Amino acid sequence: MDETPNGQPQDPGTDPSWGAPNPNYPPPSAQYSPVQPVAEGLSDNMAGALAYVTIIPAIFFLVVAPYNQKPFIKFNAFQCLGLALVWFCIGFIFVIPVFGWVIGGIGNLAVIVCWLLCIIKASQGSVFKLPVIGDFAAQQSGYRV
Repeated sequence: MDETPNGQPQDPGTDPSWGAPNPNYPPPSAQYSPVQPVAEGLSDNMAGALAYVTIIPAIFFLVVAPYNQKPFIKFNAFQCLGLALVWFCIGFIFVIPVFGWVIGGIGNLAVIVCWLLCIIKASQGSVFKLPVIGDFAAQQSGYRV
């Protein structure tokens, strides 16, 4: 707060110059355009890519109203859930000694590559349809691939 010459804080309600327009400021020009409102929520591309981060955003996008009505976002969310299920099943293969470790390692590598491709394609506005999971996701979401 501003202080008066004697060091006391100045109350804005007692100073007549507070809130008074400054005559030195020019008025807005005739070409003045009002600020456009910002769109709310995520874009479809960003929501589709974000659905692959974990299963939590995928489930969120399948439940929340503006996102669960868009086939592109629903497709990516269902495909993420299917990919997470495959990854979970590959985890059980690691129980088998030696042979399971090799197959599980290759399976994990394949899932990671597919996961990255899905994120990249979704952020670009297209889809990377996985062989079996993509068919299921397209059927559930109504998205035509």
